[in-house]
Amino acid sequence: MPSQGKAEKSIKMKAVMEEPQVKAPKMPKKNAMKIEKPSFFDQIMGKGVKNIGMVNFDEEEDDVSEWNMQGEKTIIPIHFEKVSSQFNWTDLFPEWIDEEEESDVPSCPDIPMPDFNVYQNMDIIVAKLPCNNNKEGWGRNVYRLQVHLIVANLAVKNKGKRDYGRLKTKVVFLSKCRPMLEIFRCNDLVKNDGDWWYYEPDLKRLEQKVSLPVGSCKLALPLWEQGIDKVYDTSKIQKMVTKNAKTKREAYATVLHSSDDYVCGAIILAQSLLRTGTERDLILLLDNSISVAKRRALSASGWKIRIITRIRNPKAEKHSYNEYNYSKFRLWQLTDYDKVIFIDADIVVLRNLDVLFHFPQMSATGNDQSIFNSGIMVIEPSNCTFNVLMESRYDIVSYNGGDQGFLNEIFVWWHRLPRRVNYLKNFWANTTLEASKKNHLFGAEPPKLYSIHYLGLKPWYCYRDYDCNWDVEDQRVYASDVAHHKWWKLHDQMDKKLQRMCRLTKRRRTNLNWERRKASKLGLPDQHWKINITDPRRSGSLLMN
Repeated sequence: MPSQGKAEKSIKMKAVMEEPQVKAPKMPKKNAMKIEKPSFFDQIMGKGVKNIGMVNFDEEEDDVSEWNMQGEKTIIPIHFEKVSSQFNWTDLFPEWIDEEEESDVPSCPDIPMPDFNVYQNMDIIVAKLPCNNNKEGWGRNVYRLQVHLIVANLAVKNKGKRDYGRLKTKVVFLSKCRPMLEIFRCNDLVKNDGDWWYYEPDLKRLEQKVSLPVGSCKLALPLWEQGIDKVYDTSKIQKMVTKNAKTKREAYATVLHSSDDYVCGAIILAQSLLRTGTERDLILLLDNSISVAKRRALSASGWKIRIITRIRNPKAEKHSYNEYNYSKFRLWQLTDYDKVIFIDADIVVLRNLDVLFHFPQMSATGNDQSIFNSGIMVIEPSNCTFNVLMESRYDIVSYNGGDQGFLNEIFVWWHRLPRRVNYLKNFWANTTLEASKKNHLFGAEPPKLYSIHYLGLKPWYCYRDYDCNWDVEDQRVYASDVAHHKWWKLHDQMDKKLQRMCRLTKRRRTNLNWERRKASKLGLPDQHWKINITDPRRSGSLLMN
C-alpha cells in the first residue's frame, strides 16, 4: 500500500497530466499584416504582466510580434469556433417570447465559447473586433457580440486571482467602431488611441452581465420558477437591493419638457410610486415650459425637481412631436446616482419596482422586432455615456424619430424584463380573448402587473366616465375602461389640491365633445358615445386656463 505522501504526489502528477494545454501559436506568414503597438503600450506593460491573450487575431495573417519585443511575455492565441453565419440577431433578440410559459419555456441558443479552463491567468486581453459601420444595423452582429462576450468572460474568469482591484485585468480592443458600451462601460475606458481602446473593467459589474441571458430570448427577471407552476421568488434579489440601498445612490426619474401636457401624469406617477413603499428618491427633470405653480404641485406630489435645458433632435422637423425628445439624454447626467429607473409620465406603478435596481443598464421590456420599450428602463448615469449620446445625434437615424429608436441603436444588447413591469395598454390582436386576458390583469386586486403604460389618449384628457380612445377610430386599439377606471381610482386617492392639476382645459373639453359627436355620426358599435357624462370637470367653473 503506497504511503500517504506518495499517494498525494501521484494525485498531483495526474492533475498536471490532465490539465488542459494551450496550443502553441502558429508563425505568421512573411506578408502578414503587422499589428502596430498603441501609444499606451508601455503604460499597460507594467510589472507582473506575463500572459497576453489574443482574441480573434488570425495567427498567420496578423503579425502581433511587436507585443513581445523583449520576449519576456507569453502571447496566447484564444481559440474558439466562430459563430455560424446562419445565426441571426433575431435568434438572440426575438420579437416575442412566452414569458408566461403558457405553452413553452423560453430558451436561448448557445454562442460558441472557448474552453475557459485552458485560458487562465491572463494579465492583458487583446481582441480585434469586427466592424462594418457602413452597413445599416451593423451593431446587431452576432459575431461582433461573440467576441465581446469571449473577452468579458475571460476577464471575469480572472477575477479571483486578480482580487477585484489590486491587480486590474486590462482589456484592449482593436476596432474602428467603439466597443459595445453595454458590455464594456464608458466609465471603464482608460484611453483611446485611434482604433485602440484600453479598458480596466469593473469585474463585479461585468460578472453580473455575463451571468444574465445572452439576449432577450429569456427573461433577466423570470416570472416563474423553472419547470414548476410557482411564482419566481425575488426575495434574494430584494435582499441584495435593500443591502445595496445603504451604500448606493438610486432613484426613480421622469422627464417633462416643451409643454405641461404631462404634468398631471407625472403627479399621478409620483403618488403611485410612493404608494408602493419605495424609499428611493424621485427625480423630475423639467425645462422652463412648466409654470411655477405647476412646479410647486409636482414638488408636493413627491418629486425632487431639477431644471434642464432641452436637447434638440437635429434630424427632427421643427415643431414636431419628437423635436426635443432627446432631452431624455439628461438622465445620464444624474451622476450623483449609481443607478436610475426611468419611467414615462403616462405610466402608473402598481407594485414595488425596487427589485429592478439589481439589474444593469440596459434593462427594459420588449417592444417589437428586436427592440426594447424605453417607457421603463434601468440606466447607469455617466457623463462619458452622455457625451457618447450627444456625439451620436448627428450620425444615428432613429427608426421612429424619437429617443426610443435612437437608444435602441446605442444599446443593441439589452436585458429583457417581464412585460408586466411595463404593461402596454393596447389590443393589437383585437380579439375577445386578448381583451379578456388584458382587462383581467388591468383590474386585478391585489395587482398582478407592476405598472400600466397608458398608450393613446391619456386618462386625464378623457372624461372620467369612460376611456375616450373608444371615440377615435385610429385610437380604439388603446381603449380599456378597466385600465381607465384604475387610473381614476389612483387619482381620487390624491390630495384635492393635486387633483386640480388634472382638470380639463376649455379647448380639450371642446375636442372631447366633438370626438363624441363624430363617434355618434359614425355609429361606432361599442356605443360609448351614448354614455351620459357625469364628470364634474366638464363644468366651466372647474376648467383650467
